[in-house]
Amino acid sequence: MGYDLHITRKQRWSDENGPEIRLAEWIAVVAADRDMRLDGYAETRVGDESILRIENEGLAVWTAWPRQSENGRAWFSFRHGNVVVKNPDLEIRRKMWSLAKFFPLRCREMMANSTMFREMN
Repeated sequence: MGYDLHITRKQRWSDENGPEIRLAEWIAVVAADRDMRLDGYAETRVGDESILRIENEGLAVWTAWPRQSENGRAWFSFRHGNVVVKNPDLEIRRKMWSLAKFFPLRCREMMANSTMFREMN
């Protein structure tokens, strides 16, 4: 079990309607960050040693994540107008905060009011 953390412009990330982050915006933010790389896919070995591949044109990896070798990679997935990370550790949450600053005020306000982000600072 785990949890997802979202960078969003919506009141709630799961809302069907509301302002969204556009894919072109996300791609521009990734391109401007020397520690992010837009891969468009992710691959991992699963239990029987087969390879699971996920393709998503907005899938990016944080190449400077300190735990990369021991825990795989820090994937940032663009889905339904949101940027999503599964089970982010403290470093990844800090990176999400830095990326969220590129988006309008609503996103920053939501993250600033989050207990998880207040505890980081």
